[in-house]
This record gives sequence, C-alpha cells and structure tokens, in this order.
Amino acid sequence: MNALPQHEIYALRYATRGALRSNNFIGGDPHDGPMPMDYFVWVVRSGQRTIVVDTGFRQEIARQRKRDFLEAPEHLLARFGVSPGDVTDVVLTHLHYDHAGNLDQFPNAIFHIQDREVNFATGRFMCFSRFRHAFEVDDVVLLVRLVYDGRVKFYDGDCELMPGITMHRIGGHSDGLQCVRVNTARGWVVLASDTTHFYENFQSERPFPTVFHLGDMMAGFRRIAELAGSADRVIPGHDPLVMKRYPAAEKKFAGEVVRVDVAPLVEGG
Repeated sequence: MNALPQHEIYALRYATRGALRSNNFIGGDPHDGPMPMDYFVWVVRSGQRTIVVDTGFRQEIARQRKRDFLEAPEHLLARFGVSPGDVTDVVLTHLHYDHAGNLDQFPNAIFHIQDREVNFATGRFMCFSRFRHAFEVDDVVLLVRLVYDGRVKFYDGDCELMPGITMHRIGGHSDGLQCVRVNTARGWVVLASDTTHFYENFQSERPFPTVFHLGDMMAGFRRIAELAGSADRVIPGHDPLVMKRYPAAEKKFAGEVVRVDVAPLVEGG
C-alpha cells in the first residue's frame, strides 16, 4: 500500500479588523478587551500541484464592512508565486463574503463546495437578514454562473479531493461549512476555516456568535480535533495567533505568509 503524499500548507493574511472579546463569543466575555481578527486564504502545495482554499474579499467590500484591507488576495498569491490564472482547483469552505469573493480572479479553476452550502446561500433562509448578512449576493450569483459554466464540483459530506487532502462538512457557522484536512510531514493538519474562528472557540467550547446551527458548531469543535488527531494540528480560520505561532514562509513574507504544515514556533500552536 502506497503512503499518502505529504503536502505543504501556507496561510496568507490579506486583511484584519479590530474587535473585542465580547464580539467573538456567544454571551460576550466577562473579561472584555481587544481580540482582533485576521483574514486568510490558504495554499496547499504538493509537487507541481497547488490548491487554493478560499478566495477572500475585495477592497470595496472591506470599505463597506469596515475591515482593514492589506492587499488583494490575488495579488498576495501572485507575489507568493501562485498565479491565480494557473490555479486549477479552489476549495470554498463556505460562501460568506470573506471566503468566496474574487471568484472571477481564478479563470481556469474548478471550485469545490458542499451541496448544502449552495442550497443554504440560495434558499429560503436567505429571506432572513440575520443569515444573509454574512453573504454578498454578487459572490453567490457568480458562483451560480460558474455552476452553469460547468466549473463547480459538489460534495455531500466527507470526501477526498486528492490523496492526502480530504474535505469534511461540519456546518454550524454556515449550513454547508467544510474544513480541509491535509496530510503533512507532521501528520494530519486541519484547515478549520470558520468551524473555529479562534483557538479559544474550540479549546474552551465557546461558540462564535455568527451561527446557523449551534449544535453543529459545538459538535464541530470536537470533530475537527478528531480529524487532526491532535488539537495542536488545528488551524483556526481567523486567529492572529496563527501568524505568531508559525514561521514565515520566507523572510520577505514575515507578517504576511506563514507555513503551518511544520511544528509551531511557540507552545500552544
């Protein structure tokens, strides 16, 4: 039996925002204070093949939503050596505005997504402003157009994208939210995306306030740790600690791109 290939994983930070602890936990926090949020896209590399996980948002969306925009994700990817036009596969963990913008910047990619996420983003629950607020309608419409162009591949639950890369529907934050599990030199690493925004959400089982199904979110905290085999191999979707705990991909990318398939620099990663 052939061993699974080992992949490299990089987290690329393209935006940030100031926030308080009370913004990041249901019920707030009794010890309120600053708890900022970073925004990432991820790159998975194996030999000649490169997978992009999520596509970020545009500068105009950053202005509308009062986020601090650092660089267009497609430009950051290109500086890192990943030309968006050459990318053949993009995994969309879900369709919230900060994960599924810029789809038109990947003209040759197939987009991989869960059935339930597209059903959710185009179905009856979008009649409620509480749920649709996290989506940008133009992003969802573009995804639908890509379906009609034959460039979207749908999945129902757990699946294998390629040897050493699997996807798992978790739900909770969004109905079709999926995480991505990647085999690396240090074992399985889970790109959790918004199954846990911060380390603290899943480690203390304190859910993030933007939620569709609270039970799925709570169960998801344990599921991602099980998939990784160890809590220290879970990479949260928005935690600035990711940039501090892992080494820069290269010295010139300090503060912008870190490598998360290797052991963390500091305890707790």
